[in-house]
Amino acid sequence: MKDFELALRHLRSLGMKPNYSELSRKYGVSRQTISKYDKGFKRAKKRKRVSVLDKYQEEIKEKLSLPGSTITGVYKFILRKDPNIGSRSNFDYYVRKHNLICAKKSIGYPRFETELGRQLQCDFKEDIKMVSKNGEEFKFNVFNSVLSASRMHKFTYSITKTEEDVIRCLINTFIYFGGVPQEILIDNMSAIINPKTKKISSTFLQFAKDFNFKVRRCKAKSPETKGKVEASNRFLSRLIPYNHEFSNESELIEIIDKLSDEVNSEINQTTNVSPIVLFTKESKELSPLPSEEIIDFYLNYKKAVKVHKDSLIYYNGKRYSVPPEFIGKSLKIREEGKYLYIYKDSEIIRIYEVSDSFINYNESDYKSLMLKKLKWKPTEEIEELSLRNLELLSKLKGASNE
Repeated sequence: MKDFELALRHLRSLGMKPNYSELSRKYGVSRQTISKYDKGFKRAKKRKRVSVLDKYQEEIKEKLSLPGSTITGVYKFILRKDPNIGSRSNFDYYVRKHNLICAKKSIGYPRFETELGRQLQCDFKEDIKMVSKNGEEFKFNVFNSVLSASRMHKFTYSITKTEEDVIRCLINTFIYFGGVPQEILIDNMSAIINPKTKKISSTFLQFAKDFNFKVRRCKAKSPETKGKVEASNRFLSRLIPYNHEFSNESELIEIIDKLSDEVNSEINQTTNVSPIVLFTKESKELSPLPSEEIIDFYLNYKKAVKVHKDSLIYYNGKRYSVPPEFIGKSLKIREEGKYLYIYKDSEIIRIYEVSDSFINYNESDYKSLMLKKLKWKPTEEIEELSLRNLELLSKLKGASNE
């Protein structure tokens, strides 16, 4: 019962006539409302609404309490039993109204910091898909590295996630930072850890020894130990606006490289300064890079590349052809001296002399591609057209990647 209703009753019990204007000022209720209640108005009792979900309330609560359970999953489960339970939004409202989501117990953990130069956290952000201006789909991974103390980042493009890729990405990171931290923190990366024995590969351990760092392991997706790199994966969502905005792989790699510089220049929410500012101190605590001979030894391996729709692979800003049957597949390349070797598994597909030409087509590759594209034309006409085009392409030296 409202306060003004009690006042009306009290005045009537004393035989006094209420002053509606005075009561209106005192209780902040309109004069008309007070008059209406004084003349016998009574509020109707609220009718309890019955929901079709009421009979499932306990079951919904029980299902939502299961580890990993979601509202969507439980809604679909109940919907199969009773197609008349209503819409998903109505289900959401019912769950919130009746507080059917059991609060998950969270295990707290203290925030911790590491000494300058001590630790690098790293991980792969896997299976990213982006589409170029020309409609070509690129599926790739990004190797994310972050120095624990300064939060200095390095994002590295990688088509595959082999042991060679991990080593290459780490070397690129060390070169970017200009030094090597005391330890690298990793989770159960299958590229360098045997899934059966759970042991780190001897190749990677030798790499760690040659670059003077220790390997430390943590549980996968463990925020209390590897949270800095897990959290920084959110920065990679900034790639989304670049969909359909880049021309080729080289531009995509450039965008990812610039993302590293961008993130390193922004104020970090935890430290309240940009990573690049703290890095000026942390860089002094990093161990020096090993000799160029050691670096070259580890970088001189077969690198994974994708064959594009024009039957070309990209390498160091130049393009080299392979037979059209490999379009869309991943091959590996290796540069030795002045020659570039292209492999399918252990088989050499093509050998090129490293060239200044922007596009390097093998004649048979180009003709095969033209035959597939212009199969309705006479073979002689296609051969003539191919030779003419190849002559023009061979003159493209020092061209940009447009």
